[in-house]
Amino acid sequence: MQLGVALAGGGIRGIAHAGVLKALEENNIQIDVIGGTSSGSMVASLYALGYSPYYIYLLFKRYARDIVSIDALPIINTIGDFVANKKFQVRGFNSGEKIQQAYNKMALQKGVSCMAEIKKPIVIPAVDVNTSQKFVFTNTKEQGDRYISNISVGEAVRASSSFPGIFCPCDFQGYKFLDGGILDNIPVQEVKKRGADKVIGVNFRADDIDENSNFMDISMRTIDIMGNKISEEGIQESDLILTVDTDGTGILDVDKIDVCYCAGYRCAMQNMDRIQSIL
Repeated sequence: MQLGVALAGGGIRGIAHAGVLKALEENNIQIDVIGGTSSGSMVASLYALGYSPYYIYLLFKRYARDIVSIDALPIINTIGDFVANKKFQVRGFNSGEKIQQAYNKMALQKGVSCMAEIKKPIVIPAVDVNTSQKFVFTNTKEQGDRYISNISVGEAVRASSSFPGIFCPCDFQGYKFLDGGILDNIPVQEVKKRGADKVIGVNFRADDIDENSNFMDISMRTIDIMGNKISEEGIQESDLILTVDTDGTGILDVDKIDVCYCAGYRCAMQNMDRIQSIL
């Protein structure tokens, strides 16, 4: 039997996935196929490359602050121009090049330069803005031109993680890719296509909104609702969904990496009997 995991996007909360993988590792549960969207792709790609869950956690602690560093003023100006019906520009957003560079470096350390060279079956969704279609970066042969393997690991992760309003679209061979969560936030079906007989999906609980919530809190709540709604079919097709509660962590809240990692680990351990029952 082949076991797959599908990891949802969720900003900095994505490090919780490493905690889930750590719990599975400690219980000698082997993952045969892995998929991830947005920050889920960040963890999924490193795991598929052969990095251990705990080391992935350490890498996040080392690089996260640099990756999410954004010049806030240009973003505010860009949004203001958009509201004022001026020509919309994306120059003020984070380009995502730091993500691409960091992941290409970590892939090369494992002797991998593109998705096709990764050994463990992996899927990473992204969305092309021009065609409004989902594309999947993978290392296995698929029918159709919406499956791409001749792309660097860094570009694939950058494309899937190009969250609208924070990162610029990722340009690749004429496509303009944005966050895969727009159309497939929990890639259960794509993981099944890679040969997984059983699939565990991991997503995040939508945090409550109150009078103290800021713009990013409300945005994160909206994203969670949309992501789970979009992924309803995938959720239904999964054999088990683990919903991690990250206690109000914002999309770029790098100070809560430890909290999120522990939340993912705790969630998986608390549900270990259910996990074991589907194997």
